Formats: sequence, structure tokens, C-alpha cells
Amino acid sequence: MAHIAVVYHSGYGHTQRLAQAVAEGAGAQLIAIDAEGNLPEGAWETLLAAQAIILGTPTYMAGPSWQFKKFADASSKPWFSQAWKNKLFAGFTNSASNNGDKQVTLDYLFHLAMQHGGLWVGSGLMPSNAKAAQRNDVNWLGAFSGAMAQSPSDASAAEMLPGDLETGKLLGQRVAEIAQRLG
Repeated sequence: MAHIAVVYHSGYGHTQRLAQAVAEGAGAQLIAIDAEGNLPEGAWETLLAAQAIILGTPTYMAGPSWQFKKFADASSKPWFSQAWKNKLFAGFTNSASNNGDKQVTLDYLFHLAMQHGGLWVGSGLMPSNAKAAQRNDVNWLGAFSGAMAQSPSDASAAEMLPGDLETGKLLGQRVAEIAQRLG
């Protein structure tokens, strides 16, 4: 099985819950960015050894959290040596609104991966956009470039919709399948 790392920041627990679903699907190791924007000891080495890196952050004010951005800026060290070149990358995000500019955050994650010379893996999921679609369906938010989740601002992480979590899990599975194919 491929070595996959999920590196994420979560402000209120919702993105953490989505990260757990993604990691479950991928059989990945979770790396949480703390409230100060720092990684735990040994995390940079884990990312270096990973075949795939899945990036996750809440969408705050039309982009990633500042804690995630601090991690991204610190990734200039592996960028300079091209240490993450040709790794698989994917991404996910969560916000309170149905749109909430989540696509801008996924675009940010995509561009970060491209700067590192990575190969991006999208969701590969059809949207649930027929008249019979329900809010709890897989990929109801219609994301192709990654996984999106929506959590009302007054909902706890425990109240996240199973369809959004399944969307994350399926993204993780897709990354693992592609990593397996590429060896």
C-alpha cells in the first residue's frame, strides 16, 4: 500500500472530521497543523517520505486558514530542493456556506501542489445535481477538483452530513488507487 499523508488545519473540528474521512479512504497518516500553524515533530519527514500528500483546510474569508498558509509558506524549503516533485496531491475544504468560495481554496491547494511539481488528483465523482438529488448525497456540492463539505455555522462537527464525509472518503480512496497504480 502506498504511503499517503493528510496534512490539514481545522479551526472548529469540521475540517478535522473531513480529514479523518479522507484518511480512512486513503489508508493515510493524519498530520494536524496546530492552532499556531506548526506541524508536529517528525511531520516534515513524513511528508518527504509520502508518495501522496492530501491537503486540507477550512475556507475562511475566501481562502485557506492562516495556519494552513503558514504551513504552505514553510513548504518553501522542500520546494527549493524539489523534494515533493512528482508526488500525488489532492485537497479538500469545508465552510459554513454552500458556496463560501470553497473553489478558491481548492484552487489555492492545486496551485501549491503545482509549485511543488506535483500531480493533482481530482474527485473523479459525478455531481448529485438531478431533481431527485438530496443534500446528503455524495458530491452534492458538485466539486471536481477536490472534496468540499458544508457545515452550518451553528452545527457541531458531529453534525456533519454523512454524504460530505463519504465524498471525502471517496477522494481518499481515489488517491490511494492512483498511487497503487503508479507504484
